[in-house]
Amino acid sequence: MEIGLLLIRLALGLTLAAHGAQKLFGIFGGYGISATGAFFDSIGFRPGKPLAFLAGAGELLGGLALALGLLTPLAAAAILSTMIVAVWGVHLEKGFFVQNGGYEYPLVLGVIATALAFSGPGNLSLDVAVLQLNLAGTSWGLSALALGFFGALPPLVSRSSWARGAPVPEVKG
Repeated sequence: MEIGLLLIRLALGLTLAAHGAQKLFGIFGGYGISATGAFFDSIGFRPGKPLAFLAGAGELLGGLALALGLLTPLAAAAILSTMIVAVWGVHLEKGFFVQNGGYEYPLVLGVIATALAFSGPGNLSLDVAVLQLNLAGTSWGLSALALGFFGALPPLVSRSSWARGAPVPEVKG
């Protein structure tokens, strides 16, 4: 079981960290923060650059923490929040399957991160092996779930306001 949890954490965490690095730094074929921010603006996530930074940071830092098994419920919440925004705000209208731009991929990533918040990172993690923290179980999983949904609300509400034509404050910089 321990090796299985480690493999899941590494695959999910490092994949998400790479996606975050694409958004933030333009590496691994990514566009960087300015172009990602412009894309976010174009689909109604305004202000685009700060929201792109938050998405990239959630993926990069949440992914690295998850891979290490460090404060696993918080890492899972950061990932879940970003994936909820991706599903609801970008992919939902395109259907389920990823080949059509659908929400299949971010849904699976968010669910696996949440599952790790419930199961815990396993003994081969910083939480258990170094910090001797028992961050597993229903209360930790539900906390990660609640934080993930709560964290997704501001960008989704902002986008919803923009879509309805409400003025969105402009951020200069």
